[in-house]
Amino acid sequence: MKVRLERKSARIELIPLVDIIFLLLVFFIYSMLSMAVYRGIPVMLPQAETVESTKEEAVFITVDKKGNVFVNKALTDREELLGRLRREQAAFPEKTAIISADGDAPYRAFVDVLDKVRLAGFKKVSIEAQPEQTL
Repeated sequence: MKVRLERKSARIELIPLVDIIFLLLVFFIYSMLSMAVYRGIPVMLPQAETVESTKEEAVFITVDKKGNVFVNKALTDREELLGRLRREQAAFPEKTAIISADGDAPYRAFVDVLDKVRLAGFKKVSIEAQPEQTL
């Protein structure tokens, strides 16, 4: 009695490859979402209980301890500030202006920056603070 065995050709299974590709895709998506793009300069922010986080595109305005003003990490003279903010607002009308000021920054400088942000036409203005730490 003769038994005929069929020879099967080798084939590549795609289902495990698709699973691996989806796992890699999920890994890269989560790692990209966790990367925060911060365009301000580091300052000692005051603490607040009602801090909320935002992920939308924004213009970062920073006031340091000496009263110097930075727009997206670039030092800006107070005379140039309004013009620069108007250009930013004209390019992207829906952008949020986020103002971060050192806790020891002069109040006059902060109010001046806030006034110029409003004059530039920003409809959304946020003041940055860090979450209050409980012991």
